[in-house]
Amino acid sequence: MDNIDKELLRTISDIEDTPNGAYNIRKNGQGVERKITKNINIVTKKDVSGIDIYVKENTKFEFVHIPVIITESGLIDVVYNDFHIGENANVVIIAGCGIHNDNENDSQHDGIHRFFLEKNAKVKYIEKHYGEGNGQGKRILNPVTEVYLKEGANLEMESIQIKGVDSTIRVTKGILEKDTNFVVTEKIMTHGNQYAETEFEVSLNRRKCKYTCNI
Repeated sequence: MDNIDKELLRTISDIEDTPNGAYNIRKNGQGVERKITKNINIVTKKDVSGIDIYVKENTKFEFVHIPVIITESGLIDVVYNDFHIGENANVVIIAGCGIHNDNENDSQHDGIHRFFLEKNAKVKYIEKHYGEGNGQGKRILNPVTEVYLKEGANLEMESIQIKGVDSTIRVTKGILEKDTNFVVTEKIMTHGNQYAETEFEVSLNRRKCKYTCNI
């Protein structure tokens, strides 16, 4: 990791050194560092680019970091990450993407994340997006988040676009079962000619489901 890599990781996921808990760091379309724990396993997908994260039932107060950084101009990176959260688990997942682009070609990251929460599972999901660099190439981030909550599950999602992102189309979808909570907070900073679009589609399948969105 060079100084640019370290600064990007610090900005998007508060990583100063080795993260606590399980983690997977992706750079320029490839996994570069990974650690698993007794309760959290991370497996590389075989059919598409991405990972499966498995959290055992009853896991309490553990962290998972899955940051992505891009320093290669002209790269289009698409990744599919699935989170399988066991019954009664309670974890914090810290994601995010930082792009450094000093050249004339566009750099883009599309992250498709799916969350499968079993009964009474609880997740705090934090995602930060950031762009920098002196080149004319654009920094493009298009996140897709799909949420599937079983009875009694709770997902709190905090999504922050810090600055420097030229274009983003953000899509959030959810299917909520009985007695579930899905709370989304989005903070999107743009300036100049930057473009941002956000879209939500949430289905409440049973009574006493709650979906809240703050933008």
